[in-house]
Amino acid sequence: MELRIETRHLSDVVVIVPEVFADSRGFFMETFREDQFRAHGLPTHFAQDNHSRSVKGVVRGLHFQWDPPMGKLMRVTMGSAFLVAVDIRKGSPTLGEWVGVEASVENRRQVWAPAGFARGFCVLSDVAEIQYKCTGIYSNKADPVFTGLIQK
Repeated sequence: MELRIETRHLSDVVVIVPEVFADSRGFFMETFREDQFRAHGLPTHFAQDNHSRSVKGVVRGLHFQWDPPMGKLMRVTMGSAFLVAVDIRKGSPTLGEWVGVEASVENRRQVWAPAGFARGFCVLSDVAEIQYKCTGIYSNKADPVFTGLIQK
């Protein structure tokens, strides 16, 4: 099975399209494979998996944390959502720029956003479930509210 990188945004945010094998019974796909992630320069260690369910129009995010730093691999497993990553790295040449991708159970796109990016989503379908792998353990002391923190 081959992992396909659809595009790279802001040089660090990556849209991934897994290979899908479908037949009359359903489908199978690999959503993470260490050797292929490593070959594409993506993380191979994840410390936490999360699963979120929301209704149409709900916006969640923008979430980030500095300590421990946390990157996220996001995918939609039910419905559709607009996934967003915003560069909030101080001194970055792309500070304040963002990437948005419509991801759905049909198109199976995944978005990798490394630490230093605030991430969130807006639900487009009646209901959506978003699952994401995190490179760090969540800390409620390290997840500040996103207001006025980006300064050029």
